[in-house]
Amino acid sequence: MDTNRTKLIKTASLIALFGNAILAILKIVVGFLAGSLAVVGDGIDSSTDVIIAMMSLVVAGIIARPADAEHPWGHGRAETIATTILAFILFFAGGQLIIRALSSIFSSSIPEAPGPLALAVTGFSIIGKFCLAWSQYYFGKRADSAMLRANGKNMVGDVVISSGVLIGVGISIVFKIGILDSIVAVLVGLWVIRASVSIFLEANMELMDGSSDTAPYTAVFNAVRTVPGTINPHRTRMRRIAGLWDIDIDIEVDPEMKVRDAHHIACQVERAIKDSVEGVYDIVVHIEPAGEEDKHAQEQFGLRESQI
Repeated sequence: MDTNRTKLIKTASLIALFGNAILAILKIVVGFLAGSLAVVGDGIDSSTDVIIAMMSLVVAGIIARPADAEHPWGHGRAETIATTILAFILFFAGGQLIIRALSSIFSSSIPEAPGPLALAVTGFSIIGKFCLAWSQYYFGKRADSAMLRANGKNMVGDVVISSGVLIGVGISIVFKIGILDSIVAVLVGLWVIRASVSIFLEANMELMDGSSDTAPYTAVFNAVRTVPGTINPHRTRMRRIAGLWDIDIDIEVDPEMKVRDAHHIACQVERAIKDSVEGVYDIVVHIEPAGEEDKHAQEQFGLRESQI
């Protein structure tokens, strides 16, 4: 795996780790002192970001390992697995917050309005989370890391959550409506769960070697078309491994062509695809004699140009 990519992931993870640790401690401590369940919940959400950052550091070390006999495609899928775990952590945190907030709403005692200190720490959190989200998107784009982009998406959600908390706590303080703080906490929990489901679905697509985007396939077929001597590109399959493409494709050539010449065409196809598709990990080009259409029905599924 590219050492520069690993370095970028580690840097982003360290920024997220220390930034979220500071925000989590501030919000939880101040939330309890000010009597705001919504701010405490916001702090719990930031605590999960600390766990996520620690997990990212571990994953960065794993994906840096070279391919071996047990992992011939390398260790890049560790990032996808970590992204899936991230989704479950968020789902659990959101669910716990909703349960706690509902318990407060339906309790026999009337909740008191939180103290004004809750507003100050929430405002500071919005600024801090915005900076952290930007850092994760920035490094995620440079490293082409789904895990960092997912973390950035989570932190953008945190900005929205903290903004909602700020409004809800503000109204609760001004109008002395203590129960409003708990209602905001429920909404925060629902937002966290929504974000976790979105992240899980995205990671699951990669784990299942799927793709809803046909643009990469179009780029592959356009590249093959530029190589003279290629006929009927088919059974094309593309899958993501930690942001990189693993590509299989079958092409046909003149059945009377020499093996050396057919191999030369296959090498040209490989170069053309690498020039057209960014982030290619590996390409396998299978050569077949032109005109043997009957056997294609026996092959495993792969895309033809007519199918995209």
